[in-house]
Amino acid sequence: MRTWRDGDGTLTVGTDPAAGAREVPLRIAASYRARTRGLLGRDGIEGAMMLTPCGSVHTFRMRFPIDVAYLDRKFTVLAVRTMKPGRLGLPRLRARHVVEAEAGAMERWGVRPGVRVELRAAPATAPEAR
Repeated sequence: MRTWRDGDGTLTVGTDPAAGAREVPLRIAASYRARTRGLLGRDGIEGAMMLTPCGSVHTFRMRFPIDVAYLDRKFTVLAVRTMKPGRLGLPRLRARHVVEAEAGAMERWGVRPGVRVELRAAPATAPEAR
């Protein structure tokens, strides 16, 4: 099992090059602090945010509606829901990761139940020598 770290990455939807894969910028929230903060206090997001490990989310104190995709361990989409601010999402059995984006984004990207997505973390940069 892979251990994720907070940082940036890429969400790829549609792994078939002939059909055209779509790459989306991704923010990874793997630490307790980053998952707790999530999208709270933001007016929007460019791309998406992955919360891991995570099986359910809420939108209390959020400023905008979001799309939520629940993923299993193999990154297959189990369900996609649009949530307005002030809502509590039900926990999803078998969900290991949650991807959040602005409302309407998942449909534009082709994220729907049964689709398998690919998530890649950006390579860690080495600290500069002084």
